[in-house]
Amino acid sequence: MVDNNLNSSTDSLPVYLSLANDVNLPFKDKQDYNKKAFAIIINQKDDSLNKVNLFKVANRYYNMSDWLAYKETSRLILERSKNSHDSIHMAKAYTYLGDYYGFKTVSDSAFMNYFKAEKLYLRIDDKYNLAKTFLSKANLQFNVGDLFESEITVFKALRILKQQKNVSNLLYDSYNLLGVIYNEQEEFNKALEFHNKALSTLGDRSIASDLQLKATSLNNIGFVYLSTYNYKLAKQSFQKGLEQKNLFKEKTALYAMLLDNLAYSKFKLRESNGLPGQFYQALKIRDSLNLTSGIILNKMHLSEYFFNKNDTLKAIQYSKEALSLSRNSNRLRNILDALRQIALVDPGKASLYSKEYIQINEKLQKEERKMGEKFSRIEYETNEIKDENTSLNIQNRTLIYVFSICTLLGLFFYVYLTQKAKNRELLFKQQQQIANEDIYNLMISQQNAIEAIRIKEKKKVAQDLHDGILGRMFGVRISLDSLDKIDDVTAAVKRKKYLLDLREIEQDIREISHDLNKEKSELINNFVAIVDKLLENQKATFDTKLISSIDSSIRWDLVSNSIKINLYRIIQEALQNCNKYAHAKTIKIELKNEVNHLFLLISDDGVGFNVHRTKKGIGLQNIFYRTKECDGTVDIKSNKVDGTIIVIKIPIDQKINLQNDDN
Repeated sequence: MVDNNLNSSTDSLPVYLSLANDVNLPFKDKQDYNKKAFAIIINQKDDSLNKVNLFKVANRYYNMSDWLAYKETSRLILERSKNSHDSIHMAKAYTYLGDYYGFKTVSDSAFMNYFKAEKLYLRIDDKYNLAKTFLSKANLQFNVGDLFESEITVFKALRILKQQKNVSNLLYDSYNLLGVIYNEQEEFNKALEFHNKALSTLGDRSIASDLQLKATSLNNIGFVYLSTYNYKLAKQSFQKGLEQKNLFKEKTALYAMLLDNLAYSKFKLRESNGLPGQFYQALKIRDSLNLTSGIILNKMHLSEYFFNKNDTLKAIQYSKEALSLSRNSNRLRNILDALRQIALVDPGKASLYSKEYIQINEKLQKEERKMGEKFSRIEYETNEIKDENTSLNIQNRTLIYVFSICTLLGLFFYVYLTQKAKNRELLFKQQQQIANEDIYNLMISQQNAIEAIRIKEKKKVAQDLHDGILGRMFGVRISLDSLDKIDDVTAAVKRKKYLLDLREIEQDIREISHDLNKEKSELINNFVAIVDKLLENQKATFDTKLISSIDSSIRWDLVSNSIKINLYRIIQEALQNCNKYAHAKTIKIELKNEVNHLFLLISDDGVGFNVHRTKKGIGLQNIFYRTKECDGTVDIKSNKVDGTIIVIKIPIDQKINLQNDDN
């Protein structure tokens, strides 16, 4: 209950702020005390001390997860800071708003506020808070899947921090985030290197022990070992994390995460002690804290555990619960993980889950690409606005009028051209969607066709052997048996006749074998038709001349579905880049068979680009990623004179496959 004996005066302010931060009080009481503190502060003089106290109020709303009050308080501080031209508190208010929108997953608004804070800290040369803002921005970029830009932003922070003193806490955050990024990029040695660097910073006693950063790093290191299937070292790391003093009390969510990961490591090591009890204990804690992502992961671990124990009903039950939770949370990565798990434990519906997986994966890639582009656009537009404002301040009123008129005209034509381009892009995307569906149907139809041919072959062999070969062999055997009872000159003549019958049976068996091989070779693969359709759509939609060549000697039925899908996507991405940026008159695509390799050449005579620039577009990143998935290599050459040439080589042991197929 609120203590009504306290007076709403300046002397009461520290008491209210202290009570609002008391973890032992109920939420309603803490909220009431914070409101009383706010009522005192809002009536005080608007100076630096007043803003400091308002930040304390905002911090307490953040700690009690009262996000609406936290946002409104931060906006009030920002408004007051703007009115008093207080750049220091203005920048801090932007970071608070960035934290709010980051928590609410409104990523573009979060990025905009961090970017504004970054510009202000640069202007006032506040290096510590600039590095801190870089880290907040890097975390945001990581959360939306922009790993490349997140890595660059962390190193910006590190360049500043290495010149500062007493910044061990920010160094820890930087190294820890780099470790997580490199683990996501499957650069596991680098991930371990930076997680160990993060651990080394914890020797600084200025870092509060109740943050449990050592347990956090041990959990992250264990997760790297899980990713590399080194379950023994993973188990050791998770056990060390759980042994940290006061972990359950100070970081209950981290304790549950370590416990779940430890149980999973034991399961992978085929150890049964404590299982499945530790899974259930971690799940109970996460349920009590309403940690949706943790609950989903916990239930997927339980599904995998029971599937391994041949308890299919429980395995399907937990995977369905994980899928339902992930759909309600609307986090696409959680949905993908849940779909992957349920497809494993429920093979009867695997095709349906696989189809949904493909659709959601496509959606996730598009959203991550859009968000990365949106972040770049925010930086560009913010800098552009700043430059324009500087220019406008030194122009006279007449030039402003002329500039405004020109801007309106330019905007009109820009909107017109943009709308026209969007219409063409929409048409192209619709055609791409149709092609995507065709690819999926191709994969399914291939499986059905193969199975049908197998059944047909087995049935035909059974009929031919039963109706023809076996009957005739039985007759010859009976006749040969009867020769044992005959001991005259006719026996030799009859024996020759029966040997001729056996030769005829042998010839019939050869013909059946030949027919089987012939039927198998007639299996038709539609990959070339799908690619041709994509190329025809390109020719119909764009004026650029397209020259294509696909080697007819390639045995597509021997090429894996994964390679075919990635080749299709690479061609699709390259065409899209040409259409958007190259301004080419001619595009050439050549797909041919080399010794143990598939060779893909894509070239254009467009304006080219700088292949050595640090930042690569999402399209190029996708091409590199898909080629890596196929264990292939990419070589890109580009300049303004010759245009762009992309050469991709994907290894495929085609000779061995052909030999096996013939056998």
